[in-house]
Amino acid sequence: MNKHVDEINQQIVTCRKCPRLVRWREACAKKPPRRYVGQDYWAKPLAGFGDPQARVLIIGLAPAAHGGNRTGRMFTGDRSGDWLYGALHCAGFANQPNSDHFNDGLKLKDCYITAAVHCAPPLNKPSLIEYKRCRPYLVHELELMRSQLAVVIVLGKIAFDSFIKAFEESGASIQKPRPKFGHGVSARLPNGPLLICSYHPSQQNTFTGKLTRPMFQAVFERARAALSG
Repeated sequence: MNKHVDEINQQIVTCRKCPRLVRWREACAKKPPRRYVGQDYWAKPLAGFGDPQARVLIIGLAPAAHGGNRTGRMFTGDRSGDWLYGALHCAGFANQPNSDHFNDGLKLKDCYITAAVHCAPPLNKPSLIEYKRCRPYLVHELELMRSQLAVVIVLGKIAFDSFIKAFEESGASIQKPRPKFGHGVSARLPNGPLLICSYHPSQQNTFTGKLTRPMFQAVFERARAALSG
């Protein structure tokens, strides 16, 4: 993956395939909330982030309008990122638990983060055609990582569905019965990685208690154990 990761990331950050998402990500930068007035927004698609030699791939939904779309890095500058990087740090995949801005010193080890959709969508809801247009990037990432990948963690049902489709489009096969999504559910894919499912660390899940920190942490401890085993 190391040889080609810069190439695919450059393709991602220059992408303008989805007019609705282009308008939205740029509009958010022009009229930010008061707390972010005066800050420079990234306002482009977000490339993957992490260790290019990673054995663990994490797939999220899409950047937040005033999180990653502002900071220019996956899961950075919002509460979901606080949960994710805190859990990664505890499991030994990150050098620090916080994700404040692009140059805060955060580094990932043996872990790489990508998304089903690389642009911030209105109401955090990409359309079906936007998922389809963005999927080739995930397919390409899976092709590049095929020989090194040991674990895939999907954050939410949408990321799960996107991964399954991209995995098949990359030329891999899915066993029958097909895996089903559920928090903490895992499945060994044929001649492939261990798939681990998690609820997304969105405020909708964390504020309601649907997802707790121990539940979330257990997902990454499971990934660490799979690498050790």
